[in-house]
Amino acid sequence: MSFRRVLATSARFARLPQFLFSQYRTYASKIVKVPEMAESITEGTLKQFSKQVGDYVELDEEIATIETDKIDVSVNAPEAGTIKELLVKEEDTVTVGQDLISMELGGAPSGGKKEQGKEQPKEPASKEQETSSQPKGGQEQEKSQDKPAPPKEEKKPEPPKEEKKSQPAPSKQAKEEQPKKSDTPFGSREERRVKMNRMRLRIAERLKQSQNTAASLTTFNEVDMSSLMELRKLYKDDILKKSGVKLGFMSAFSRACVLAMKELPAVNASIEGPNGGDTIVYRDYVDISVAVATEKGLVTPVVRNAESMDMVGIEKAIADLGKKARDNKLTIEDMAGGSFTISNGGVFGSLMGTPIINLPQTAVLGLHAIKEKPVAINGKVEIRPMMYLALTYDHRLLDGREAVTFLVKVKEYIEDPRRMLLG
Repeated sequence: MSFRRVLATSARFARLPQFLFSQYRTYASKIVKVPEMAESITEGTLKQFSKQVGDYVELDEEIATIETDKIDVSVNAPEAGTIKELLVKEEDTVTVGQDLISMELGGAPSGGKKEQGKEQPKEPASKEQETSSQPKGGQEQEKSQDKPAPPKEEKKPEPPKEEKKSQPAPSKQAKEEQPKKSDTPFGSREERRVKMNRMRLRIAERLKQSQNTAASLTTFNEVDMSSLMELRKLYKDDILKKSGVKLGFMSAFSRACVLAMKELPAVNASIEGPNGGDTIVYRDYVDISVAVATEKGLVTPVVRNAESMDMVGIEKAIADLGKKARDNKLTIEDMAGGSFTISNGGVFGSLMGTPIINLPQTAVLGLHAIKEKPVAINGKVEIRPMMYLALTYDHRLLDGREAVTFLVKVKEYIEDPRRMLLG
């Protein structure tokens, strides 16, 4: 082909309308698959589709949510385009790599406008039907008033007669049902069954496994919160200005536990191995799992290397994890591991309780509500803010002496926070 013919051909292509090329691009399709979730998670339940067929999605926009044993995984659009087909149904079990959604790439905005255009004429179409029926009726009345009138009169009374006949039947049933309800002195006794979500099933499985595996025992103590509350009152405003963190009690208890573990490292250990375990694993680091209640269930995000943090650093880490939990943005990495758990049931008003060990951990500390009580101080009765502490521990690894000593040390650190500066 000569050079002149090449130039002529390219020029003809350049003069072609641009919409032809845009239409060509819309033919490209993409299959969105179930993404990788975690090493230990291979399947989940498709909870809901955020978009439906015909909807346009931007790059990385959420199009579906998959519920797993631990967290909810968001499925995002790999490219911009229009949803062409949903390949699975909501509440279906899906596996990693499974086809989820078919998309048509490119040209989506114009497609979206077309859809809106299709939806809009539907409303005027109904109006046209109404207006078209009116002139027809007028013409019929003008042409012949005798013919159209009888059928209309015959059609109108017939349905109400049927309705009148059908009305007494339900009213009789209603009359029959009313005495039945009134006969029961306990009121309504209806029942409804709802399938447990994956997270709740997993929580139930883990808690029952803990009860069946660990030799659980709980020891209690009572701590005077006066000094810690005074410390918080004095410095919370300064800490908030400097670090943007609201100083709470969880950071103090976390720091107290870390210091107590230095003298009693078995509290931070765990049992591993077959048939219930035959090996003790001691750790030089402390990863504290903080129990957080969400709408879907209890989650335990982890504050890693708490032994290297001060109270402000621990408080900031806890606040960040709590926000992520409330926003359903926790990842598998946020909850993986953990060597010791702190559960604060006091925020809900619990006065005393026995927390369950989060296997393979060895112990869990339960914090409860602060109540003012009369306490004997140096031979005098004073009103002090008191809190019950509960330590549930695995008796296979911890003896009573070690568990009680650990809880007493935590109590001493909380009652005199200055001791934590010397640890």
